[in-house]
Amino acid sequence: MNNFLEKIERNFDTISFERKKVLQSLAEFIQKKQNLEEDINLLYVCTHNSRRSHFGQIAALISSVYYGVEKVHVFSGGTEVTGFHPNAIKALKKISFEITSDNGIENPIYRIDFGGVQSIWCFSKVYNHEQNPKSNFVAIMTCSDAETNCPFIPGEELRIATTYADPKIADGTSKQDQTYSDRFTQIATETLYVFSLIKK
Repeated sequence: MNNFLEKIERNFDTISFERKKVLQSLAEFIQKKQNLEEDINLLYVCTHNSRRSHFGQIAALISSVYYGVEKVHVFSGGTEVTGFHPNAIKALKKISFEITSDNGIENPIYRIDFGGVQSIWCFSKVYNHEQNPKSNFVAIMTCSDAETNCPFIPGEELRIATTYADPKIADGTSKQDQTYSDRFTQIATETLYVFSLIKK
């Protein structure tokens, strides 16, 4: 995992100036919370909570661990419940995440491990699910549909649109696996960049 993070850490210069301005606002939120020694709650939102929002949630956790930013709590949700998509799971396994599930039929719960000591539980849920924060969080919109259809999420302190192209456009094609890997790498690169800006 460290090899993957060290590799994408070298790609920060591929992030556009305009994009960095958006990401800066997220870094400022995290920095403010850390300075106040408060919990840092990050809620990643996408319509189906099946691909990009999970990618964001996972990328935020590994980035916080990599840079040693404490009190970071990561969540994800959508406007409707579907399931953590198998193609997204496949892409994460390719990177070296260890993934197991409860073998649920419609909406399995996945345990995702990395680094031997860190893990996170992921499954599709609506953004206001009981496991997600109800106040004092930043809502990070990972798809334009969620940004359009969720004009306000109760309890959010800040709302940031870091929208990404949906990898599902490649489902069933020869570009499927590469598209999913590329999307996670893009999200991880930008998220790692955000945490690289945090001063302890």
